[in-house]
Amino acid sequence: MMRTLTKFLQITLLALFLAANPIFADKPEETVASQNATDESHHEKKKFNAGELILEHVSDSHEWHVMTLGGGTEHERHISLPLPCIVKHPTQGWIVFLSSNFVNHETHQEQEYEGLKMDEKQHIVVAASGDKVLDLSITKNVFALLISLIIMCAIFLSVAKTYTRRVGQAPTGLQSFVEPLIVFLRDEVAKPSIGPKYERYLPFLLTIFFFIFINNLMGLIPILPGGANVTGNIAITMVLALMVFFITTFSGNKAYWIHIINTPGVPWWLKFPVPLMPIIELVGVVSKPLVLCLRLFANITAGHIIALAFFSLIFIFGEANAGVGYGVSVVSVAFTIFMNFLELLVAFLQAYVFTLLASLYFGSAVEEHAHHEDHH
Repeated sequence: MMRTLTKFLQITLLALFLAANPIFADKPEETVASQNATDESHHEKKKFNAGELILEHVSDSHEWHVMTLGGGTEHERHISLPLPCIVKHPTQGWIVFLSSNFVNHETHQEQEYEGLKMDEKQHIVVAASGDKVLDLSITKNVFALLISLIIMCAIFLSVAKTYTRRVGQAPTGLQSFVEPLIVFLRDEVAKPSIGPKYERYLPFLLTIFFFIFINNLMGLIPILPGGANVTGNIAITMVLALMVFFITTFSGNKAYWIHIINTPGVPWWLKFPVPLMPIIELVGVVSKPLVLCLRLFANITAGHIIALAFFSLIFIFGEANAGVGYGVSVVSVAFTIFMNFLELLVAFLQAYVFTLLASLYFGSAVEEHAHHEDHH
């Protein structure tokens, strides 16, 4: 099964690269006449923009940028993997095309396609009116998400197959890596936080832990298929947090909600006539998933920004003086390597913290229910 999934991933990547061929085309050489007509200012290097570089790497996109050749010159050429755009055209209905169609491969200038264009915020809009269209495109983060899901399926299907084939034997290969993490999450996170009913929530907790952990690690790989900021995308962290919120909400029974609405041990004047305590408790119910969302988003995005900021220092000082740039590069690279090792730790810690807090929220609802039953 793992071989099949690996082959599928290879074929998918190969197909996308072959489809992307036009965007790798070289810019035609200018004629002598056009070169003479070009103003000297065009030959000057563009000033390095650190903010633009950082935002380009941490934000989502309709293409997967690989590298830039001739950076800062008029012959600058970007090598990117275009991704499928799936949009509902105002007159033609649903259409599917590659994002490279928005670039003229002869002039390397932006162009319209089927009456559509890409605006400054990477949104596909109607060229004539500027109105947004219904966009279900496979963006960089979506594509990275699909890759991580394939990796997760390949890992766990392979491990499950090995367990059925090697019953009662010592773990080997991927088992040796996955089993300690699963046992740790079961015995040190789920059981103490949730209690006897931990098995009900364990599959979700394991899934969410490995999803965050794998995507955190993939984000640290600088080359395709890594480098996407999946867990640093607030939309994705918000969905994960909403899952925790809904599971917690629907797991809470009558005793759980009574504890929130009519908190025991609180003076009556904090509940009536102004329901101050119930309001505070309900705000807490909403703020818990919000904190989960923002913590993961902020920590992962901050790690990418810091590493890119260290790299940017090389070019910022290099523009002023080449010697200073080389000198700063030693310090910048050293700090970047240190940050990468730190990010490896953060990749695990953030997945662990998210899973631990989710299990605590689940356990709070179950614990109140168990306490209520024991009391009666």
